Formats: sequence, structure tokens, C-alpha cells
Amino acid sequence: MRGTNPIASLLGNSPFKPMQLHMRAVKECTSHVPELFAALIANDDARLKQAQEAIFSKEHEADEIKNNLRAHLPKGLFMPVDRRDLLTLLDSQDSIANTAQDIAGLLMQRKMEVPEEMKDALVEFVQRCVDSSDHAASVIEELDELVEMGFRGREAARVDEMIDSLIAVENETDQMGINLCQILFKHEDEMKPVSVIFWYQLLHEIGALADHAEKVGNRLRLLIAR
Repeated sequence: MRGTNPIASLLGNSPFKPMQLHMRAVKECTSHVPELFAALIANDDARLKQAQEAIFSKEHEADEIKNNLRAHLPKGLFMPVDRRDLLTLLDSQDSIANTAQDIAGLLMQRKMEVPEEMKDALVEFVQRCVDSSDHAASVIEELDELVEMGFRGREAARVDEMIDSLIAVENETDQMGINLCQILFKHEDEMKPVSVIFWYQLLHEIGALADHAEKVGNRLRLLIAR
């Protein structure tokens, strides 16, 4: 007897349920990012490796959901939104998990040391960027209600407010990232040049978590507008 593809089964009810399933996997993936940096600061290699493996595992899970969704989303499916817009939103969600994996990958390439002055600010920056991802996940959880209400009315207004909150958090992370870069700049002469390059790249990738989360909100806002 042929098995039933779980994504195909979900699509039979709603194309938005797999989108939510994917975003939940993305959220689980990013939830391990703070642990990476807690382990890095504590110089705990075993703990760092465990967090890296968890991120890679959840990113793979998100990829499987994404690929199944793409493969089983019929081109002629009647939906209240354009199929291409839905796939663009999916790609924005997926970019968050990809970035979490990139961060974990960078920490696998080189033994990094955290300058003392950066530690507290780094922990706060990482957590706030993960908060952005969590906000984006909360917005995607409203897809069912949005569809039911035809992307109009109170639900659309409420989601719009949620997106405003998401953007506000992302704006906070921009300034936090700038502050960390300024701290790093002060300590450049005390560090190896390669380490400095890695740190700037790492800070950029951490900030990208929030950037991609904001894009999820903006993509959904476009769906509501249309």
C-alpha cells in the first residue's frame, strides 16, 4: 500500500498549513543560536558542537518541508493569494534557517575568542535577533485566521500591528549590531587579522537573522495589501 505524503495531505486542506509547519521548524532551528554563543563564551566545545548539530538537524528538517511543499503545490491551485507570492514568502522563511546554519558553520571553521567587552552586548544582540525570528513565526501562525477572514478586517489589522512590532525589533538589532562593530573596532589591534574578519562576518550573519525575519513580515504585509 502506497504511503501518504504528509505535506500533500496538508495541502488537501490548506496550502498555508505547511507554511506554518515550515516556520515552526525554522523557529526551532534559530532557538539553538543563543546556545552557540553561551557555549562559545564559556569555552565549552562539547556544548558548542551539540548546539551546532541541533541547528543543522532543524535546518535540514525545514528544507525537507520546503522542498515537499514546492513539489506538491499545484500550479492551478485556487488560492486567495498568488502562488508565486506564497513561494516567495516560503523562501524568506527559509532564509532565516539558512542563516542560523551559516552562523553555526562559521563557528565550526575557526576557534573564536570573545573579547571581554563584547560578551554582554553579544548575548543581548543574539537574543534580540532570535526574538525577531520568533515574532515572524507568530505572524505566520496567523495565516489560517487571515485566510478565513479573506485577508481583511480586524484580523488583517491585528497582523499589521504584529508586523509593526517585528519591524521595531529589527530596528533595535540594527543599532545593537552597530554598537558591537564599534566595540570590535576598538579591539582590532589586539586580535589576529583573520579573527577580526571572522567576527565582522559573524556579526553580519547574526544581524541577517533579524533582516530575514523582517522580510517575512513585509512579504505577508504585501499579501494582505493585494
